[in-house]
Amino acid sequence: MTFGVDHAGPDESRRAAGLVAAQEKAVALFDETAARGLVAPGVGEREVSDRIRDLANEMFGTTKHWHKRIIRSGPNTLLPYRENPPDRTIGEDDVAFADFGPIFEEYEADFGRTYAFGDDPHKHRLLDDLPRIFDAGRAFFAADPAITGRRLHAEVERLAREAGWEIGIWHAGHLVGEFPHEVNDGAKAESYITPENDTPLRRTDKAGRTCHWILEIHLVDRARGFGGFYEQLLDLA
Repeated sequence: MTFGVDHAGPDESRRAAGLVAAQEKAVALFDETAARGLVAPGVGEREVSDRIRDLANEMFGTTKHWHKRIIRSGPNTLLPYRENPPDRTIGEDDVAFADFGPIFEEYEADFGRTYAFGDDPHKHRLLDDLPRIFDAGRAFFAADPAITGRRLHAEVERLAREAGWEIGIWHAGHLVGEFPHEVNDGAKAESYITPENDTPLRRTDKAGRTCHWILEIHLVDRARGFGGFYEQLLDLA
């Protein structure tokens, strides 16, 4: 299913196809990551990050990432993107998540998945809730052609609260495109799905290109000391 794509010209069709193809490669990368058990207890976060980096190079010749590679586990999963906690070994009963931004051809992917080890029912409920809340947020976006960043963020926050989680970061997604893209400025609300963004998400940028978005779900349980992460394209694929 495809939402909000401008089919007016071949350039935009090529851009949309490039972003979808980049995500498909990211999906394949993370499927192979799971098949090889690269994210596992007893392994340090930095080592896991390097393993996935090397796998991306092995599978696709990918050597560039448009943002820092993130593997977080245990209490580190509570921290937002901009934090840089010390390296930590993944524990036997931990939650861990991966957030990678590989560049395939000229297009950026931004992809996040969560893993739970052990038998804690709260952590396994998190694994179920992350894609469910993502899908519900995406459906809310699809149903409203004029939706703003503020409205989508409020719905994601409502869905999280209803499921018993908090939102772990100040936004619920951001623009994505070709590399190198215009750097998203944290003070530039229209680049993010945030309460400060009252502009429609379906719009064109300053160059007249269709804006494409990543939906980013970071759920946390501060009392129990863990969180999880799930992200991929919002308006394409």
